[in-house]
Parts: sequence; structure tokens; C-alpha cells
Amino acid sequence: MTDADARIAALFEAKSPRGLARAISRAESGQGAALMHRFFGRTGRAATIGLTGPPGVGKSTLCSGLIGVARAQGKTVGIVSVDPSSPFSHGAILGDRIRLGEHFTDPDVFIRSMASRGHLGGLAGATGDAVAFMDAFGLDVVIVETVGVGQSEIEIAELADTTLVALQPGSGDSVQLLKAGILEIADVFVVNKADHPMALQLQREIRGMMEMLDFSGWVPELVATQARENVGLDRLWETIGRHEAYLRESGELARKRRSAFAHRVRALVLGRLEARIAARVAAVAQQSSGDPYAAADEIAAPLESVLPEMERTALPEPAFVTASVKGLR
Repeated sequence: MTDADARIAALFEAKSPRGLARAISRAESGQGAALMHRFFGRTGRAATIGLTGPPGVGKSTLCSGLIGVARAQGKTVGIVSVDPSSPFSHGAILGDRIRLGEHFTDPDVFIRSMASRGHLGGLAGATGDAVAFMDAFGLDVVIVETVGVGQSEIEIAELADTTLVALQPGSGDSVQLLKAGILEIADVFVVNKADHPMALQLQREIRGMMEMLDFSGWVPELVATQARENVGLDRLWETIGRHEAYLRESGELARKRRSAFAHRVRALVLGRLEARIAARVAAVAQQSSGDPYAAADEIAAPLESVLPEMERTALPEPAFVTASVKGLR
């Protein structure tokens, strides 16, 4: 551990928010391994909640409301809020610093904004580390608000214990609800802006979609909210609590966290290999006169000799596969 890491660790041990902030910054810069070695053993206590949905649905307002409910119960809260990075300037507005401003002066709320920096899936590359550090720091609840996402950005389901999918009325027809992807990861559906004239129709469409599926274990619940007016937030928090209790009582929590651990390891390994593989691909592209498959075989052969292929039956299923279409097996 470097002197810088030792100073950060001392602040972290002293429960200084500055220590937590600096630990996350080390992870964002790719230098968080030593601190993670030291503190990862303390993780596993916090309830992690993922909040995802399309742009404009009111995720930040919902997040702010959930903070208020959790704080009213005396819980400490950590927020990881991911904003998209510009593909041109590579900057990010980090607008949730503004939307969550009412909680900035609360010493028991820790808010960290992150730029996605081109990372796909609705999260940032260091989001998993940030959640782990907040958990190890002793926060009771960690909420991860994703980038405004589409129908296939489902990485949050690998990270969070409970995944909330927020939807808003009037943003599409019922066919959108049948498309595979983000709707299939929901533990709780949240219809926000429930005062909209089409809110009841959206709720009917969600229930209709759910009737087409056979669920194993937890059946997603549907909660209507008006986050700006704090309507429905208490019920949403109770639903999150029921899901957390189900996970613990059924043993699903341990399985989900094993899957999250495997996902994080996979991301770290692939991240280390990516730069080396990219350089090798560029070199082979300059030299090779064969086809792409032959070039790929040339690059992959040394890896495959060290990491022989495992039987596919040995690979675990993703934790978020909980439903199948009725009549199809």
C-alpha cells in the first residue's frame, strides 16, 4: 500500500467522508486495488437498490424521495448517480448534484456523481467499486441511479439487490412493454407521474405483460408514484423492504451477490486484457492477409492455452433471469 493509500485508509477508518470520497476517486483512476483489498471484507451489510429507466422518467426525483424516506427511518444513505459522457467533449454535466441538492447538508447522506466515460450498460466503470466502498464504510442503504437507458442496458441487475424500473405514461404503446431487455430485470415496476391521464393504461399494460410470463420466485410488484409530490414513496419503500426480506429468507440474496462478484471479476479481467488485445489486433491487422477468423485464432491461441474452455453446463445463470414466457420451455 502506497503512502497515499495509507492516508486514505486512515481517513476511511476514522469515518471521514473525505476518506470515502478519495477511495472512490482512486477506483475511478484505476488505482483502487490496494484499498479494496483492505476493505472488501467489510462489505455485504448494505441494502443496494438500483434505479433505472428511460430519460425524463424522474429517476433523480424518485431517488431524492427515497433518500427522504430512508432518512426518516434513521438509515444512512449512499448515492451513486451516473450521468452520460459526451462522445465528443468526453465531459458530463453531473446534473444530479443539482437535483439532489436538498440532501447535501445531511452528514448521513453521501452523494457521488460519476460520468459513464463511454461505459455501456447504464453504469460507469467504477460503479461497482463505489458501491463496495460505501458498503464497507458502513452506510445502511446504497442507491445506484443509472444513466437514462433504453431496452437492453441491464447491467444494474448484476449489481443491485433490488432493481427498480421506472416508467412514465405516454412514452410509447403496449408493444414497447413486450420487448426483451430492461423490463425483464425489474423487481419492482414504478409508474411515476401517476397523475398523467394515461397512467392507468400503462399500469394495465404492465400487468398484461406480466400475465404472459411464468415467474420463478419473486413476482415483480407495481407501484404508482408522483415523486415530485412525495406520493406513493412510502409504499415503494415498503415494497423494497418486502423484496429484501424475500431475498434473505429464500437464500436468493447470497446467489445474487455471488453473481455480482463474478460479474465484477469478469469486468476487471476483461479491462486488463482489453488494452493488450487492442494493441495486438492493430498489429495483426497490419500484417495479416488472411480472414478475420484466422487473425482472431492467432490472437486467442495463447490465451486459450492458459485458460482452456470450460463446459458450458458449468457456467452459472445470470441472477436476473427470473421469468419465462408461458408455454415455452
